[in-house]
Order: sequence, then structure tokens, then C-alpha cells
Amino acid sequence: MKQERKMHFQEGRRAQQQLESGFKQLENSKRKFERDCREAEKAAQTAERLDQDINATKADVEKAKQQAHLRSHMAEESKNEYAAQLQRFNRDQAHFYFSQMPQIFDKLQDMDERRATRLGAGYGLLSEAELQVVPIIAKCLEGMKVAADAVDAKNDSQVLIELHKSGFARPGDVEFEDFSQPMNRAPSDSSLGTPSDGRLELRGPGRSRAKRWPFGKKNKTVASEDFSHLPPEQQRKRLQQQLEERNRELQKEVDQREALKKMKDVYEKTPQMGDPASLEPRITETLSNIERLKLEVQKYEAWLAEAESRVLSNRGDSLGRHTRPPDPPSSAPPDSSSNGSQDNKESSEEPPSEEGQDTPIYTEFDEDFEEPTSPIGQCVAIYHFEGSSEGTISMTEGEDLSLMEEDKGDGWTRVRRKQGGEGYVPTSYLRVSLN
Repeated sequence: MKQERKMHFQEGRRAQQQLESGFKQLENSKRKFERDCREAEKAAQTAERLDQDINATKADVEKAKQQAHLRSHMAEESKNEYAAQLQRFNRDQAHFYFSQMPQIFDKLQDMDERRATRLGAGYGLLSEAELQVVPIIAKCLEGMKVAADAVDAKNDSQVLIELHKSGFARPGDVEFEDFSQPMNRAPSDSSLGTPSDGRLELRGPGRSRAKRWPFGKKNKTVASEDFSHLPPEQQRKRLQQQLEERNRELQKEVDQREALKKMKDVYEKTPQMGDPASLEPRITETLSNIERLKLEVQKYEAWLAEAESRVLSNRGDSLGRHTRPPDPPSSAPPDSSSNGSQDNKESSEEPPSEEGQDTPIYTEFDEDFEEPTSPIGQCVAIYHFEGSSEGTISMTEGEDLSLMEEDKGDGWTRVRRKQGGEGYVPTSYLRVSLN
């Protein structure tokens, strides 16, 4: 429409330029007619004066009369030309104002009406789309308000603590070091300032005991391959991830080796398809990768077993509270406990517990935590359970729960309720289905 509008304006300017050109021609012919009329009148006056002058010769009189006749003829021609030009201009002017310009204005009007129609249709579509979206936005805002009202800061903090708990035990009391008897004093294993190798620190006026607290300013620890720089719980989770990745890579290499062996057999049976010897380097490389990955798997399994034993030892006597889950009600099916435990063999975390007193102090909070995980399955509560102990959670019979971690073998499974809250419940009280 912008191009169409430009075209109509150009058409109007051309018509106006033609009319202006005709008017200029009319003015020129008018001035010529006026000039010729003055010249003819002057020539006639000259001829009349010579005709009355007795001293003028006959030749001068005849010449003046011829000149007057010529000027009169030229004035007549200019008059006719001026009249014709005037008639042509009036016709063109009438055509311009009564035909050309109305047509151009009609085209501009039609174009603008079409523009207004399309603009109205666009606003109509926009308003319809907005009307369709407004309820969705309103519903989203209502959901956001409900979610905001349902925020449970304490529960959220407990979920975060459960996810990132260190697994370190609390340090023991600092023992008294008797400097009055230098020959008999022995270092305390639980002392904050005592090195792990048992050697005594030299302390003087210029040296102070190195204090390392959870909230103190820490030095960045260098990450090790076995993740020993992490707290025990985080170390165990990281080792489990690395072990799973190595097992996937190992399976991939084994599958590739099988595929290469099958391809080599095909080449040997049909040599025109390829040279069997060309596959030997790739087969050798695959075998080397398999051996390397097997060694890594064994290494990570050993580290994981050590980390799990450290986690269990750090939990101390608090595991006694959750070692055995409550017995199912008398109406429970006889195989419900066994089925529940069979469906939940593997687990990545134990129920929360109090820390022991026999391991080194947790020296710093590490920033290298895992991202929150999503549920690994769903489960239904077969029986009602009151979670009165620390780390457990209550559930009602028939309640749908999200499975967060499977049973490790101690009879407890970590679940999350739909309305919020996460904790451990007896595995025998659940019917589990993994994703």
C-alpha cells in the first residue's frame, strides 16, 4: 500500500506538471499577442503620419504602409494562436480538475479504505489472540500465587540439607596437652591442631595453631580423582556417577568389538566387500580400551566400597534407630515385605542420622555439590506409617509418592510426598514401580 500510495501521488504530480506547462505556453502566447498588437499599432501610426507629411516621398509612404500591413497580419496570427492556446488550456484545466484529480483522489480513498479494513482485521485478530491468552495467563498467575503461598522454607532447607549433607562426623573434645611434662605428652587424635601423622606442631610466639572451621575462610582444595576432597556423602555420589559412566563406556566398547568381529567375518567370507586386515588396528584399539576401562571400573569400585564404609562408620550408633523398619500391620500380606525389598535393592543414600565422634573434623564446606535430582520412580503406600523418628516421614494408606532413592538393603526407602516433604519410610510398606 505504501508503494501504491507513492504511485498515485506521482500520477497526480505528472498531471499537475502538464497543466503548469500548458499555462506557461498560454502566458507566452498572450505576451506575444500583446507585443505584436503594440508593434502593429505603432506601424499604423507611422504610416499615417508619413501619409500626411507633404515632405515624405511616395516610396517612404508605400514602405510604411507595407510595414503596417505586415505588423497587422502578425498581430492577427498571434491573436489566433493565443485564442487556440487559451482554448486548449481551458480544456486541459477542466480535464485536470474534473477528471484526473477526482480519479486520483478516488484511488487514494479506495486505498486508504482498504488499509483501514486490513488494519481493523489485524486489530481484531490481535484482540482475539489476547482474549484467548488472558485466561491462560490468569491461570498461570493463579498457579504462581498458589505456589508462592505454599512455600515451606523449613521443608526446602531440609531437602537441601538432605541432598548435600557431608557425612562427616563431629570432632571429639580437644584434649589437654601438658607442656609441664614434655617427655610424656602425647598428641590427641581429636585435636584440631594435631597433624594426622601424630607429629607435634611446633608453636612459638610467631606461629599460631591453624584453625579450620566450617564457616572459616577456606583455601580452594584441589580436586582428586577419587573425590577425596569432598565430604563422604558427596564423594560416594560422585564415585557412583563415575562408575556408571565407566560401565556405559565399557559396554559401548564391547558392543563395538563385537560389531568389528562380525564385519571381519563378513570380509573373510566375501573379500570383495573389504579387506579383513584393515579392521585389525581398530579391533586392537578397542581391546586396549576395554582393558583400560575394566581397570578403571575396578579402581572406582574399590574407592566406592571404601567411601561407603566410611559413610556407614560416620553414622555411628544413630543407625540403630533405623536399622530395622517397623513391622507391617497384622493384616499385611506375608510376602509384602519381601516384594518391597526385592523391588528396591539399590540405593544411593541412607536415612539421616546423628554423626559419630571418632572421625576427623569436617574442615570446610565444599561448593562442588550435585544438582537436585528428579524422582526415579513412583510408589504407593500399602499401609499407614507415622514418621516419628528423625529423618522419617509420615504417609497414609493409598497415598501416591515419588521414589527418590531405592532401598539399599537396610529396609528403608526415601520418598517425596506430593504436597511437599521428603524422608524415609519402610520399604515393606510400599508398592514400587521404577521409571
